[in-house]
Amino acid sequence: MLMLAAGLAGCATPATPTAPATALPTTPATTPATATAPREVTPIAPEGPSGWTPKRVVRAPHDMIAAAHPLAVRAGADALARGGSAVDAAIVAQMVLNVVEPQSSGIGGGGFMLHLDGRRGTLAAYDGRETAPATADASLFLGPDGRPLPYFDLVDSGLSVGAPGLLRMLELAHARHGRLPWPALFEPAIRIAEEGFQVSPRLHLSIARSVRRICARPAAAALLLEPGGCRPKAAGSIMRNPELARSFREIAAGGADAFYRGPIAQAVAAAVHAHPERPGRLTEADLAGYRALERAPICGAHRAHRVCGMPPPSSGGIAVLQTLGILQRFDLAAHAPGSLDAVHLVSEAYRLAYADRERHVADADFVAVPVAGLLDPAYLGARSALVRPEASMGIPAAGRPQGDAGHGEEPPRQRPPSTTHLSIVDREGNAVSMTSSIEHAFGSLVMAGGFLLNNQLTDFAFAAADPAGRPLANRIQPGKRPRSAMAPTLVFGPDNRLEAVLGSPGGSVIVQYVTKALLGLIDWKLDPQQAVDLPNFGAQASATTLLERGTSLEALAPGLRARGHRVTIVDLNSGLHAIARDGEGWAGGADPRREGTAMGSTRREGSAMGSWQREGVAHGDALR
Repeated sequence: MLMLAAGLAGCATPATPTAPATALPTTPATTPATATAPREVTPIAPEGPSGWTPKRVVRAPHDMIAAAHPLAVRAGADALARGGSAVDAAIVAQMVLNVVEPQSSGIGGGGFMLHLDGRRGTLAAYDGRETAPATADASLFLGPDGRPLPYFDLVDSGLSVGAPGLLRMLELAHARHGRLPWPALFEPAIRIAEEGFQVSPRLHLSIARSVRRICARPAAAALLLEPGGCRPKAAGSIMRNPELARSFREIAAGGADAFYRGPIAQAVAAAVHAHPERPGRLTEADLAGYRALERAPICGAHRAHRVCGMPPPSSGGIAVLQTLGILQRFDLAAHAPGSLDAVHLVSEAYRLAYADRERHVADADFVAVPVAGLLDPAYLGARSALVRPEASMGIPAAGRPQGDAGHGEEPPRQRPPSTTHLSIVDREGNAVSMTSSIEHAFGSLVMAGGFLLNNQLTDFAFAAADPAGRPLANRIQPGKRPRSAMAPTLVFGPDNRLEAVLGSPGGSVIVQYVTKALLGLIDWKLDPQQAVDLPNFGAQASATTLLERGTSLEALAPGLRARGHRVTIVDLNSGLHAIARDGEGWAGGADPRREGTAMGSTRREGSAMGSWQREGVAHGDALR
């Protein structure tokens, strides 16, 4: 937990973690494969497009929630109106999202949460990332020839399923910061799962894009497809999930233990082992042994603000702060958002941050991650000197920060994910920024208890070492948490007051989406809706620069190519949800690329708890 009273002077990063003395064994059962993939990879859009719906900024005086589906936002706002905390609202909204956005997140996956205790002035980072089974080793992803199996063969398999962490994380956060009773937090999701909801156009399109995958998995097909064929549920049709409602009832009554032990855990392990082509290794013991963790957040200065994010095993916080640090010497405010110079400079900073990510960042309970060295201002200054205003660096090299453990460099690999993000502020000044995921669209398609299980183990490196024999930091090990790019973020002003809450889905591109919004809020002085609306662009550890299809950025392609960029036009479908201080109230923005909304709530004076009016609903009162 981090105290905020020290202001910007307290932005020191945590000491570099070291591998624990009792780390689980790492010797593979077979000869480890080595990483030989090329540096350039074909870009894959994180999620398919579902159109652009213009949205207006939402303002409310006391509290706010911004999340990925109107039903989840309403349920979270109702929890706030009943006197619930930001954590209460996050749990309510997440359970509803499990029902209405099954392709993106749920109790079969994991997540990360940043929490601000407004009264105490403390900031905590909660880690609910999945863990590898106790029997996992370097052979997990290898075929009979000793080479890594194709990515999508692993995704749709039992091999990709890690021990879910979301419920343990939410239970831990609720025990410390919740106000409403745990069982009450499941009531809206249970009602929607039993009574049904209208399939949204986005969910319909997600099912249609994965219909062949889904059709091959009877349990998933029964939920997501029309009866008697391989046709996706139509937009506007009613989807019900009574089995998930039953699971929710058990968890509401018995706490997270009802998920990690007993019939639900048995069903999860059985489903993973029963996969017809590639059964997995997750066991009931793996589930019973799962622990959510509280970690120290990492913070850094940007202009006059302090930006705080998640530490490893997420790389999101480090990469966002590195990008901002590399850009410190450039006056971005002098360049218009979406200008050639701004896109060039920010993309170059991304390249350097991602190169460091691939070499240095993984689960710090298993490998030494040089967090302090990566965020040291002198190191970032030296990295920034590699950015040339007139020409791209092309393929970047990882740096050698203080504390470098000498790991090999993991080749970049596109990981098309399905993820969600919630941003919440309550009337007591508490805040939650939470990103959760089951990884690929509909996860592994392994289903138990009415929910889909994750394929998060494919976030590990598929090889154990690089061609030189140096171990990869993100290699799979028993009990280890795979590296993530999730970047739930909180921003504080010079007076140490909370200024913004934000985050996004998007897989490895999350870093770019969140950084874009931060630059919009801080450097370009935009409101949260304007910052979210900005066209997306970016780069990773390669010479390729991505520009969002159908935006004004496409016109920059010739100028960027003249500076040495390899330009690719793609769909970049962020799902940003941002809340920013607006005088003494709050302003919220929801990404027009998806179906989320923002909403505030307030109790009527003199009325009993539970009687309230809602404020600031994006799009009026329409549920799309």
